[in-house]
Amino acid sequence: MLNQYPAWKYILLIVVVVMGLLYAAPNLYGEDPAVQISHRVNLINDEEVQNLKNLLQNLNIEHRSIEMGDGFILVRFKNEEQQLKAASDLKDSLQEQDSRYGVALNLAPATPDWLRSMNALPMYLGLDLRGGVHFLMEVDMDAAITKSLTRASTEIRSYLRAEKVRYRSVKTTKDNLAVRFSSMEERDQGLLKLEEEFRDFIFEISQDDRSFYVNIRYSEAALVTEKTAALTQNISTLKNRVNELGVAEPVIQRQGEDRVVVQLPGVQDTVRAKEILGATATLEFRLAQGSLTDWSEAERSGKVPVGAKLYKETNGSPVLLKRSIIVTGDQVVGAASGIDSQSGTPDVTITLNGKGADRMSKITRDNIGKPMGVVFIEDKYEYKEINGERKRIKKTEQRVINVATIRDQLSKRFHITGLDSTREARDLALLLRAGALRAPMIIIEERTVGPSLGQENIDKGFMSVAIGFVAVLIFMIVYYKVFGLIANVALTMNLVLLVAVLSMLQATLTLPGIAGIVLTVGMAVDANVLIFERIREEIRLGNSPQASIFSGYQKAFSTIADANITTLIVAIILFGFGTGPIQGFAVTLSIGILTSMFTAIMGTRAIVNMVYGRRNIKKLAI
Repeated sequence: MLNQYPAWKYILLIVVVVMGLLYAAPNLYGEDPAVQISHRVNLINDEEVQNLKNLLQNLNIEHRSIEMGDGFILVRFKNEEQQLKAASDLKDSLQEQDSRYGVALNLAPATPDWLRSMNALPMYLGLDLRGGVHFLMEVDMDAAITKSLTRASTEIRSYLRAEKVRYRSVKTTKDNLAVRFSSMEERDQGLLKLEEEFRDFIFEISQDDRSFYVNIRYSEAALVTEKTAALTQNISTLKNRVNELGVAEPVIQRQGEDRVVVQLPGVQDTVRAKEILGATATLEFRLAQGSLTDWSEAERSGKVPVGAKLYKETNGSPVLLKRSIIVTGDQVVGAASGIDSQSGTPDVTITLNGKGADRMSKITRDNIGKPMGVVFIEDKYEYKEINGERKRIKKTEQRVINVATIRDQLSKRFHITGLDSTREARDLALLLRAGALRAPMIIIEERTVGPSLGQENIDKGFMSVAIGFVAVLIFMIVYYKVFGLIANVALTMNLVLLVAVLSMLQATLTLPGIAGIVLTVGMAVDANVLIFERIREEIRLGNSPQASIFSGYQKAFSTIADANITTLIVAIILFGFGTGPIQGFAVTLSIGILTSMFTAIMGTRAIVNMVYGRRNIKKLAI
């Protein structure tokens, strides 16, 4: 018979509606001010929770509840005043015990336990709604390639020595390496060996009056791989640094070939965030060469011995260090700042990975009684007016922060001193823990969004959805009567399902996302308008009400599908090629299209079948 649904379709609709209501409900409960506590190394377990409960009691900190999350402990409070005081007290107490504790302000969903047990959670709020800071950072790809070539030059030197190939020097330029030989025979021998070992490079030969050269540069494919690796490692390092800053729910994502978007909800101290995110500080450990007299003579004459490099200490004194590096900051897996018990000055305790520990152990064992220097390296950028143009200039600061005599064989864990302040020690420890950037980065765009503006955005966004929703409801009831009322029920369920899907996906709701919801509310009734107008047309042609309903839904389906599929394709393209805000709009629009087709076609048809099916009707209220 016409206009009847089988029982399974009604059951499916009821299940979808109930699930939609359950997973949309958490967004009605709001959020509690909370403090999130994590540890960089230790696992969070029941013992940690109990210790924190005891600490809260000892500090006389009132709190609403304490719970264990996925790798962190969450303490909820009644108001922001309690939250801020507790965060300060807990940070001081916990980091005094262990500097690897992280304490971050957070807003925890106030969802009831029975909903959370079903993994029903509210949507996240984006930066434009919650407030915080936004950075657009650019990776210096030229520096990344130069740094990679510098590493390759060390490997080439070691390889040629191991293969007993004589060469005079290996020079690194911006985009290539030049290996210098004394004779054509030595060059040809070296070229043969290098081509066998280093497959990612392109080799060319040249010569002048006195020397023969093998010029080495990356192939196009290898160049792309190096740039991608630099961007990927920088993103990973930035995530580690943001975790060290204690920011909850950050957004760190790639944009284009050399840029990274960093959004830190809830952060207002942009100076501190910029210092940590953009810093490229790292360390190099090198053996010293010669004595104090040799160092002074090298500075005075400008003649540096072969295999050595002249540096300056923090106080300006010269020091000669060997070019061969023992370990670098890349091999540091742990670092904690503190105060040296003997000198009373700030120090950093370093923990190396296995490869670094083995090399440090071997070098220090063979050089007990000799001095070793610690080189602090940092890239800085500044803008200058050159020939009327504002250009970015990179300056690399290299200074020796410590020269100490090796008294014992060092291994995995040791201390370094010579830092200017406890702040420098803390920042250096943070950067070493988080890892070094593979290439320098510079902040090219910065925006700060205040929480008051975020609340204003939420209020205006909610108001726009409400006004659009009510206007559509009124229009449909006035124009299509009973069928308009049915469409309104479907429109309401469409909005509920849209919010439920976004919540299930744990999507981040942004202002453009709200715009997508508003657009979806307007578009959601398009399908019903097409169906209802088709039903009217069938009635005007003299068909019976039941036949008109059947034909209206059947004949309008292809038009509805075409219109929504083309819009969905555009939304997918926007998501694929757009950045954060555009992607937020595309996500809500895409989900809204799918839910609106479900509710407008299957949902309204089910209600119409329930109201008019199995009945002999003479007239439709449409």
